[in-house]
Amino acid sequence: MIIQKIFNNNAIVAKDALREEFVVMGKGVGFKKSVGDALDENLIEKLFILKPNETLEKFKTLLEDIPTDYVSLCYDIIEYARNRLKTPLSDYIYVTLTDHINNMIKLYDEGIKIVNPLTWEIKKIYPKEFEVGLKALEFIEESIGKRFPEDEAANIAQHLINPKVNSEYPEIADLGRQLEKINDILSIIQYTFNVVLDEKEVSYERFISHLKFFFQSLNQRREALIEDDFLFRQVRSKYTKAYECMLKIEKYLNTTLSDEDQLYLTIHIERITRKSIE
Repeated sequence: MIIQKIFNNNAIVAKDALREEFVVMGKGVGFKKSVGDALDENLIEKLFILKPNETLEKFKTLLEDIPTDYVSLCYDIIEYARNRLKTPLSDYIYVTLTDHINNMIKLYDEGIKIVNPLTWEIKKIYPKEFEVGLKALEFIEESIGKRFPEDEAANIAQHLINPKVNSEYPEIADLGRQLEKINDILSIIQYTFNVVLDEKEVSYERFISHLKFFFQSLNQRREALIEDDFLFRQVRSKYTKAYECMLKIEKYLNTTLSDEDQLYLTIHIERITRKSIE
């Protein structure tokens, strides 16, 4: 691998024999080196394999302004998130999360605390991503000796949750609206049945997962008729209160749900309320 650019003693850009570009980090990897020199591959500690596009260029720009230790720290957090969540994350998260954590530390040093109004919702609706956020705060404290509040765990979790993390332009507002709707739907159910839903129940977790998928695909759905109309009529007749609750939710969403969505939503409502009533 040949060195193409040197950021500092510990971070460079290199190209391999196929002329693919990599961001390389390692202690002394750029020390007393020049562009065009061969890279000592024994010094490689972290290798960022990013596709040659706007993401790579933005990441290289970040490396010019952000301490190498912070970039390395974010690399560890993202790798932990990949392994813990078992879900694909786009390359762009290296840009967004690294930039966020750098600014988070700057604000901390200036004595400015950022409150995340969605912390409670994120903790309840996205527990795994929130757990990763808490783990990230542990990584940060171990690395720089600074402890951050739970709100920052929620901020980090948002970068992992937002469906736009798989595009070039994250929009946290979309997440906020989704969480608000999920929270309102849970309130409608609890008010209708006069129950407190048990967040530890498997049926509750499945319902939340169903709602998250439902909102992500709502705009792409077409009207779908259920092949087994008898099943739908049976569910509607047997679970009358759950069906009526579903209609309230449909009205709240100001949309017309397909028969399929009505069926599955009614069944989920029946399951989670039955567990709570029992």
